Amino acid sequence: MSHSLHIGGESLVITPHDLESHLDQFIERELQGVSRLMILPPDITRLNSRAGEITAYLWKRLHQKVHIDIMPALGTHVPMTESQCVRMFGDAIPMDRILPHRWRTDLKTLGVLSADEISELSDGRFAEPMQVAVNSQLFDGNYDMILSVGQVVPHEVIGLANYTKNILIGVGGKDTIDKSHFLGAVCGMESIMGRVDTPVRRALNTAFDRFIRNTLPIQFCLTVVGTQDSDTVLRGLYFGGDDQTFQAAAELSRQINFQVLDEPIKRCVVYLDPEEFHTTWLGDKAIYRTRMAMADDGELIVLAPGLSGFGEDPQIDQLIRKYGYHGTSQTLAAVESDTELAGNLSAAAHLIHGSTEGRFNVTYCPDDGMTQKEIESVGYRYRSYADAAKQYDPGKLSAGWHTDVDGENFFFVPNPALGLWASRERLQD
Repeated sequence: MSHSLHIGGESLVITPHDLESHLDQFIERELQGVSRLMILPPDITRLNSRAGEITAYLWKRLHQKVHIDIMPALGTHVPMTESQCVRMFGDAIPMDRILPHRWRTDLKTLGVLSADEISELSDGRFAEPMQVAVNSQLFDGNYDMILSVGQVVPHEVIGLANYTKNILIGVGGKDTIDKSHFLGAVCGMESIMGRVDTPVRRALNTAFDRFIRNTLPIQFCLTVVGTQDSDTVLRGLYFGGDDQTFQAAAELSRQINFQVLDEPIKRCVVYLDPEEFHTTWLGDKAIYRTRMAMADDGELIVLAPGLSGFGEDPQIDQLIRKYGYHGTSQTLAAVESDTELAGNLSAAAHLIHGSTEGRFNVTYCPDDGMTQKEIESVGYRYRSYADAAKQYDPGKLSAGWHTDVDGENFFFVPNPALGLWASRERLQD
């Protein structure tokens, strides 16, 4: 890309009109002469990213003269339904132009990061080679440009989401996903979340630079989303193809998406939008993003009316049901003894991420999609959504501190995907 565009600020609001104007500039500067375009947005679980609006506008402006394919960067998530596609991208894009990513099969292998490289990144805690693969359509489609669109926000596996992660995980292969997630788990979430430079980020950037950067015409459109008056607002928009574009977006995200609290939270209530969160694989963001703010022996109450399973993938769902969320040592022992779990290291990583290591308690509150027996079988406490919502009505609560009818203080998070919370004392540990 000959021009980079970096627009962002802690109090800046990029309106829909502003966004379209910036996209017009991008089209004029960078898409002249492009006849085949692939767009890689996130899926419905990143609904607030503005990637849906960006994708829809590019389609509107370009589809009559440019062949456009759209491949949501699903990673291990299930493909989007037609109704989810319409909600995210509008109804103008034909469904046959929205391509699914099948992370187990639709792959082109590019190379390997050696066991020695992975061992060095993990300080010797994990030493297996990581095969690097991406969806084969990126190569087979003969695209003049592949535009990766997505939100930079604190993330449990890599530190801050997006950039090379959207390629190597979002449309990546099983081994890349497994090994990168497990690398993050063994290195410890608290040492990763909200950080720009992490072992997983270095691994993915190395793989991207070695196997992809000079091979595919990939450029990035990165967004940073904050909140204002209980609504989401676009604070940053970054176009570019280099590390500096990601670093600029990451710095703004750290400023607006990372909330440091003066005291730990003894009771935290998190709401999971039923349109976005159907599994604990996704819903455990409630745990990941608040764990550094939780007090020892505190309670995390997860209001999850749309919960209907544990894993997005049937095989992973079965492994979660088999082993549950019981901490790092038990999970690592299971990896040593069970070849199926050892062959699905992203599942093992998730079991570690979804555990509190016994430090605080998690109460999941589903509606009719899951039973008390199922929830308790994986190590969480159970409460019905109907009962919990009487005490903590998400429609009446704003983000932050509240006092319940018993005079007890609690902290409410309306969407854990939008941020990261930590107590000041834990950051000083």
